[in-house]
Amino acid sequence: MTTLFLLSSVAAFGDNFKGIISGRTGETLIVNGSQSKFTVVLADDTRVVDKRGLFGWGRTELTMSVLMPGLKISVDGTRDTEGRVLAKKITVDGDDLESAQMIEAGLQPTSDQVLEHEKELLEHQKAIGANKENIAANTADIETNQQQIAAHKQSIDQNMSDIQANSQRFTTLADYDVKANATVKFATGSSQISKADVDQLKQLAATAKGMTGYIIEVTGYADSTGSAAVNTKLSGDRAKAVITVLQQQGGVPIRHIVAPGAMGEYGAAAPNETKAGRAENRRVEVKVLVNKGIAGS
Repeated sequence: MTTLFLLSSVAAFGDNFKGIISGRTGETLIVNGSQSKFTVVLADDTRVVDKRGLFGWGRTELTMSVLMPGLKISVDGTRDTEGRVLAKKITVDGDDLESAQMIEAGLQPTSDQVLEHEKELLEHQKAIGANKENIAANTADIETNQQQIAAHKQSIDQNMSDIQANSQRFTTLADYDVKANATVKFATGSSQISKADVDQLKQLAATAKGMTGYIIEVTGYADSTGSAAVNTKLSGDRAKAVITVLQQQGGVPIRHIVAPGAMGEYGAAAPNETKAGRAENRRVEVKVLVNKGIAGS
């Protein structure tokens, strides 16, 4: 049994509707606004945008797979005759997205962990272009970025506090039944999917498409080999590879897929101290979920 609901409220007004996703099924989101819940309908041309880019690095286009319960969103759209919001664009915040992803994956991260991850990514970017002539300039840039990160800590703390404070409600609002699942394993440093696992994913997709109001949850992991930043990227690449197979070979629309995040080495299934344990941790977990409250299952 997987539980994915989170309750809170934000304002809704005009053709822009704000709130926190409290449920998702198929092509619809249930969003809690300040006055009441409302339904958001996703379409193939619905855009999902990070308003500042993850960690504030520019504006980023996202896929609908990031729209998970617990995430704050701003929806540009219009009401249909049934009072639902037909979404043209959905805007999220990168910092809130990462927090929601980690909560969704069953973790309880601290804001300091989030900040440490930001620092690693910033320093990695600077190291790529570093040489003898610009080391001093890069060092100054890193110090400036570290100051910006420290200033941003209060915002991250607040995002973490909002989600953590409500995380206990996951078990009391509504449950998702796990109707089917699969685990895809990977070689060290690879995001290549074997033919056997492609066939497994195609069968899973066929099973899911026979259900009403299904969503497919895809979560990527890595073993402890390599740095945290490298492992996070690798686990994300693996999740994306699985999503691609589900879409292109399984015929699953992206609006039916939710990806809680690239978890890197967090959430290990086995000890990383052994070869067999590391092999277990190089994985993507895939679950077919149906919300009993929304789908009436």
